[in-house]
Amino acid sequence: MKFRKRFRYLFLILMAVGALFLARKYFNSMYESPYISVEPIAMHGSGKGFAGSNRCIGCHKDLYQSHIKTPHFLTSREADSVSIEGSFIQNNSYLLNDEIIFIMRSEEDGFYQEAFSRLDNALIDSKKMDIVIGSGTKGQSYLNWEGDDLYQLQVSYFKPSKSWVNSPNYPNGIFAPNRPIRQRCLECHVTFAKSRNTFNKPHSYDRSQLIYGIDCERCHGPGNEHVNHHLSNPNETEALYILSYSDLSQKQRLQSCALCHSGTQRHREEIPFSFMTGDTLMDFPNPEYDSSSLESLDVHGNQYGLLLASACFKGSKSMDCVSCHDPHKNQRGDLKMFNAKCIACHQGTGPGGEIPCSIEMDLRKSKDNNCVECHMPLTPSKSMSIYDSKDSLLVPVEIRTHLIGIYE
Repeated sequence: MKFRKRFRYLFLILMAVGALFLARKYFNSMYESPYISVEPIAMHGSGKGFAGSNRCIGCHKDLYQSHIKTPHFLTSREADSVSIEGSFIQNNSYLLNDEIIFIMRSEEDGFYQEAFSRLDNALIDSKKMDIVIGSGTKGQSYLNWEGDDLYQLQVSYFKPSKSWVNSPNYPNGIFAPNRPIRQRCLECHVTFAKSRNTFNKPHSYDRSQLIYGIDCERCHGPGNEHVNHHLSNPNETEALYILSYSDLSQKQRLQSCALCHSGTQRHREEIPFSFMTGDTLMDFPNPEYDSSSLESLDVHGNQYGLLLASACFKGSKSMDCVSCHDPHKNQRGDLKMFNAKCIACHQGTGPGGEIPCSIEMDLRKSKDNNCVECHMPLTPSKSMSIYDSKDSLLVPVEIRTHLIGIYE
């Protein structure tokens, strides 16, 4: 009888202790981890996961909302009525040659480029615009999915003329609507794309691991670990598991931009999408660019080389791209802001010192004291040009040079 009572008491005590333990564990977990772990949307070759830039909005709302308006972020998007600049109602055709005309059509399921025979109006080819490439500042090109294979379409949009044109560097007057998009081309327009490594198909991708635009994680590195750490440690004030530009050397900061803005000067052997900010491009020291190099430096592809050849850069120990450009803001066309950057260095205590403008005051006033227009003029590109109609000459696209200097 006594044994039964003792056993019953012992059993009740064990049950009470177990219940207290489970209750404490439950309430502690509710207090310590009130979030669901973020799963990566894509995996970098380094093994680090991408969280997606929309995960940054919780802690960096103002920066995020500003950044999504930048040309970098908008350089690739899904094609829709907002992202496509060109019209599908008026001026919606492009005459390729005497036999073929392209018509841009809007349908319920999307937007299409369709080639028709001018002889009998028969449909020759129809391709859907799936991806927009380009923020629309100069123009846009369009990509099409065929299964997991990615192709560029033949007709692009050129904003200065507000017209549909032959895609840049396409052969004039020749029907060739499917140009394969290889990783190296895609690398400068998306944050990440996972190649399927399909034999003889370097333009085949895992569509579930394509991250549009040049977003937060392209410059600061894959941030899934950073996001999960700070969600589970909301009182942590030090940013962990993420890259900060303040920790980089001048060379590292320059090369993070040079990956896409150095043309053929960059080392081309590394695996596409393997480079991360903070890495050093192999065989890619800061070249001593000078006047003898300038013939090979194009305004479209090599802003990096042109900057390094400038007296402004050579006279400074700290100048880099973010000295003038804030990647978190849309500064396109804000000449007043860029001129203020020039004046801060050349009429103040900056590295340029006191350098007076040699132009007569009346002329300076007539130019609205616009340093950029005079010292970084719009220059025809040698590498980017278009045919805006079947009989037109090849028209180079004008881009502002980063060779800061004195021009007649």
